[in-house]
Amino acid sequence: MFCAGLTVSAQEKKKRDSVTVRDFIPKAIRVGGDVVALVRSQYEDSYSGWEMNAEVDIHRYILAFETGNWQLDLNSEDGLYANKGTYFRIGADVNFIPRNPQGNILFLGARYGRSIFSESLTTMVSDPVWGDQEVQYNTDDANGRWFEVTGGLRVRLWKIVWLGYTARYKFGLATNGTDTMEPHDVPGYGTNDSEKDSTWGFSYLVMIRLPLR
Repeated sequence: MFCAGLTVSAQEKKKRDSVTVRDFIPKAIRVGGDVVALVRSQYEDSYSGWEMNAEVDIHRYILAFETGNWQLDLNSEDGLYANKGTYFRIGADVNFIPRNPQGNILFLGARYGRSIFSESLTTMVSDPVWGDQEVQYNTDDANGRWFEVTGGLRVRLWKIVWLGYTARYKFGLATNGTDTMEPHDVPGYGTNDSEKDSTWGFSYLVMIRLPLR
């Protein structure tokens, strides 16, 4: 009797752990937005932007797409700097708690980011002959690309309402169409620091989960 029980238990465990074709049919999609971008837009005078997110659950994997808009206006002793542009990220995550009854997700993943933007800089330059003059530099139709390593959490708050966060390690930034001046800030990536080849980012998300099967 004891041996029979062990056999049944082992068969049930094997059935739970086995992977079938059905497991790779998308089971749900989550859509939402980044609260951090909205809070920054409300309380930070120099920044305006938004970000939307979409995720598809496939077995232990999450296909992710993120897009947003970013505008920055900085006024300092060196002059006036402004940029604006749109960006997107695409990638995938791996869920490390796939058997959670609530469907909660703890993940690691990767992203490829792409940005199209324009920027301008108005500053004063000193000339020994003509004296101080105001000069403006403009860059139109510039673009940037980078990679991200991501990690984070998604938890069910109430019925179809979910909360979560994504931490981002961004690296490998490359830009084109920036012959006029080196870009100071790339929408979706952040400050382009010549002394650092990477940066960090954080998103806090409110999402709606829509079951597909």
